[in-house]
Amino acid sequence: MAQQKTSDFWNQVRFGGGVGLSFGDGYFSTTIAPSTIYEFNKSLALGVGLNATFNNQKRVYKSTILGGSLIGLFNVINELQLSAEFEELNVNRTYDVNLNLDKENYWAPALFIGAGYRSGNVTLGVRYDVLYDADKSIYADPWAPFVRFYF
Repeated sequence: MAQQKTSDFWNQVRFGGGVGLSFGDGYFSTTIAPSTIYEFNKSLALGVGLNATFNNQKRVYKSTILGGSLIGLFNVINELQLSAEFEELNVNRTYDVNLNLDKENYWAPALFIGAGYRSGNVTLGVRYDVLYDADKSIYADPWAPFVRFYF
């Protein structure tokens, strides 16, 4: 009887992502950003992610941001991880300025180049958006710290 060889594809797949919650005096923001990567070997992984963010500042501003990303990770050594991530987000914003609603809907691309310290399943680092546009980006600055985890 021939022995059946099982695929180890799922042994190389890692799931992770991020969540966010922020609130204060009349302000609320929540984000969920699941992602998955495939580890080709100990040095290289490629993956995809989703992003959903909702912001609301009472009587001032509301936004819904939805999109996805492609990510590449390269572990130079076990503790040093370099990354490149392309993100495309659809931004739907409504401003309530003096009882006059101003709406905008547009796509905002970002291309992040990053480096981080990796320990086990967690990487702490900083990334830079080379496509940063102060008028369109959902981020306040092209530089952003990150915490990335995959299990």
